[in-house]
Amino acid sequence: MARVVAIKETLEKVLKDDSKPWTKYLALAEQKTGVDRIYLFVGGVAFLALYLVVGIGQQLVSNVIGFAYPAYCSMKAIETKEKDDDTKWLTYWAVFAVFTIVESFSDYIVGWFPVYWLAKCLLYIWLMVPTEYNGSLVLYRRVIRPRFLQYSPSVDSMLSNAQKATMKAAGGLMNNKNE
Repeated sequence: MARVVAIKETLEKVLKDDSKPWTKYLALAEQKTGVDRIYLFVGGVAFLALYLVVGIGQQLVSNVIGFAYPAYCSMKAIETKEKDDDTKWLTYWAVFAVFTIVESFSDYIVGWFPVYWLAKCLLYIWLMVPTEYNGSLVLYRRVIRPRFLQYSPSVDSMLSNAQKATMKAAGGLMNNKNE
């Protein structure tokens, strides 16, 4: 029970933080409806979860959730001088890209897994949650980085060979064109 109270207090603090862009909209909704903003937020989350299970266009909603906020935060990070926020969002996008590639091979799962889009949204939220050790950092450090370090020399060699072959072919084309 203490954990639930702590979560509620943290959520109330975040929902009333004036530095966040959503605060003014929640305050306006709270004023117009007379319903506490935490209940409006929880109701909205519940509606979204239900919609992702039974609604139309779940893939679009899921992709917007996984893309819009991280893209906004990435652009803000680019405009700051700090390196930490850039690294955080580059890590998110690396994990996002790997997940997108893996997901493309498993499209058939969507048909027999009725809560797929909800699960995907929860994964995206876990990847971007603004904590010190979020999902993108966990997955990158434990899964992606070891594979990257293992295979990057081979990939670098292949890319170098492909670049040399391309330059050689382009040079040959230019020589044939000049003759």
